[in-house]
Amino acid sequence: MRVLLFCDDHYHPGEVPTKGMEPLRGKGFTIEVASDTSQFNPATIFNYNVIVMSKCDHISKENKDSWKTPEVQAAFVDFVEKGGGLLVTHSGTVAGTDSDAKGNDTGMLDNLIGCRFANHPNNCPVTVAPLKPHPITDGVELFCEVDEHYRLDILADDIDIVAASYAPAQGDAAKYETEPYFNFPECIAPSAYVRTQGKGRVCVLTPGHDLNVWLNPQFQKLLKNALKWCANL
Repeated sequence: MRVLLFCDDHYHPGEVPTKGMEPLRGKGFTIEVASDTSQFNPATIFNYNVIVMSKCDHISKENKDSWKTPEVQAAFVDFVEKGGGLLVTHSGTVAGTDSDAKGNDTGMLDNLIGCRFANHPNNCPVTVAPLKPHPITDGVELFCEVDEHYRLDILADDIDIVAASYAPAQGDAAKYETEPYFNFPECIAPSAYVRTQGKGRVCVLTPGHDLNVWLNPQFQKLLKNALKWCANL
């Protein structure tokens, strides 16, 4: 299976997903990495079975300019609708938020993904649990890692949530009012969902800010399953 990994932005170092996917190399997966997208040609995505989006709308870690032009977004939609697979992890859900702040419209791609990143508290213990039998959750057991616990604004009405994540409240209730970033209330949120569009498949996995999450054996199972499901294998 040929996989193209988009990674590296101002808030999310590319080495995290790159190292996180390294254990899959030589096990039926050929993985290429695109970090600096200043010269990205959207036509190239059609050379791959699955695209992994672990990158928000920054060209690179140093360059916060937008790379998700209307041409790029249209190519991703076309790729999926013709049967390609799109796996979106963690920062890949942030595209709409950052782009909107610059006055751009990434709605086409956000709608394909089916969500937009909403917010997260400070890093905290996050427990991920499968919700139902599904090829993506096959063999995956409950696990817990310190991570950014992503909350999502769901845009698509056809998402199938296959795993959920839980994070406890942080800090005392009084402090929460003045420092909400560090003191979110306890929350259960989608951590893995799937949807289809045209002939293609989309999967979203929200964990993965730090390498410890990617290298967790249960997340590795989730990742491998998601790639195979997105490729319709």
